[in-house]
Amino acid sequence: MSAEVLALTLRAEAGSRSVRAIEALAALVVNRACLAAEAPALRTRFAPGLRAGAGWAALLAEACRAPFLFRCWQPGRLRAEAPADAAMEVCRRIAARAMGGALQDPTEGATHWHDGASLPGWAIGQVPTAEIGGLVFYRLPG
Repeated sequence: MSAEVLALTLRAEAGSRSVRAIEALAALVVNRACLAAEAPALRTRFAPGLRAGAGWAALLAEACRAPFLFRCWQPGRLRAEAPADAAMEVCRRIAARAMGGALQDPTEGATHWHDGASLPGWAIGQVPTAEIGGLVFYRLPG
């Protein structure tokens, strides 16, 4: 089920984009999960619902569902069923690679992102680490 949470996140947030962009977003989730695993203070930000003793798959799922980090997990945003389309299958394959540690990080350790068509207030003055498939990635301090 945890791989499905990651796949649903990827599909909802970047499913219409290139495979490279979807992979970059999956790498960002992995980056957040790694930070949450390493530092208890960051766990509060990137995986607040994580239970003691939870494994890697649960950590990735919590990194997807952390409040305010992905629009699709805000109340009322995500459909209960995964769409049965080619994009969802691509997202499932990418999620499986991320779960298995076989996904490279083209974002240079990014922990934040936004659609390149907009510029949220938090991104003003920040230097992106990567721009991939219309998504802009950042590694913010702290």
